[in-house]
Amino acid sequence: MSMLSMKGVSLALEGTRVLDDIALHVGAGEFVSILGPSGAGKSTILRLLTGALRPDQGVITCGGAPLDPRDHGFAFMPQRDALMPWRRIIDNATLGLEVQGVPRREARARVLPLLEAFGLSGFEGHYPAQLSGGMRQRAALLRTVAQNRSMLLLDEPFGALDALTRTRMQRWFEERWREGRWSTLLVTHDIREAVALSDRIYVLSRRPARVIAERAVPMARPRLGRPATAKAHALEAELLDILLTQTGDSP
Repeated sequence: MSMLSMKGVSLALEGTRVLDDIALHVGAGEFVSILGPSGAGKSTILRLLTGALRPDQGVITCGGAPLDPRDHGFAFMPQRDALMPWRRIIDNATLGLEVQGVPRREARARVLPLLEAFGLSGFEGHYPAQLSGGMRQRAALLRTVAQNRSMLLLDEPFGALDALTRTRMQRWFEERWREGRWSTLLVTHDIREAVALSDRIYVLSRRPARVIAERAVPMARPRLGRPATAKAHALEAELLDILLTQTGDSP
């Protein structure tokens, strides 16, 4: 059964059609990425899933039932870490649980055992400004994972990091994902990142966005930290060619 399914989903914003008959799915424990030109509507899909927007047409289901963000609320992580500067790391990490109504003491009890796995043990009393960019991203991911939701929604979570930190974070997150096997939907502009992390990849067209390609990623894990295979290079090249047709830069 698909953890998430979107069928025939269309949406217009301020009179402009943004999404056109979108169909995609994410299986339980599957890692799926969405690629597409800038402004195509990738983040708009995540806003639909969080309940910030509602589709004009189409059906969105979670576990086979119509999506109700109040019941099936997915754990969402934006591009920037969005940590509250006046809250210590432990209090930032428990924020999602507290919003759900979990008492503060219980929320802390859930989060504290996870600090070591997320590389934050000993830093729970620090403020965000005292941490590196990579550590803040780990804190934001901990806040997301700790909510124990059915799916992670990641909107370019590593896009704001420098190249070296981004590579380290990708490796670190891939290790955590293989341990937890969370159902995950990632929006990214980075083709290499999508190929390295995903089980499947969807490619969107220019706005109004529609799915123009779906590709499985057949390479064994782990992929990060190892020389890219010929299959990986070929898939990256194919995805780039598809994207270039949507930007007017194809040969």
